[in-house]
Amino acid sequence: MAVSAASPGSGQPPEQVLYARLLDAGTRIGLAVLVAAFVAYAFGFVTPHVPLERLPEVWALPVSQFLEATGLPAGWQWVRFAHRGDVANLVGIAVLAGCSLLALLALVGLYLRRGERLYAAICAAEIAVVVLAASGVLTAGH
Repeated sequence: MAVSAASPGSGQPPEQVLYARLLDAGTRIGLAVLVAAFVAYAFGFVTPHVPLERLPEVWALPVSQFLEATGLPAGWQWVRFAHRGDVANLVGIAVLAGCSLLALLALVGLYLRRGERLYAAICAAEIAVVVLAASGVLTAGH
């Protein structure tokens, strides 16, 4: 995506325009995935992992007992169940939570092309923090 010195008429620097456009696209995609997952689940187009009749039985359980009772995994292993109606919404949440990564990656490239290594390093550090947080490596109380 080519970016001029500023968006015509906006007076905004190109890095702000690029970041905003990519973040806007990511949030729209995430919202679309959430809506599609909800519609698929609500109208029964996809089978849920936990049947609706069983939800009152397991809903109030602590997380560890809920996972054990339903057979759902902890951490990123939920991805194996993304085809299930009641888990598919997590795909949209993951897209929303991670949509800033693509925008930050684009900024790293933009800053490196300009020779602004400090800004590129700051963006790379932000990417590393988000990826580390999402990885589950840093967990407390487990």
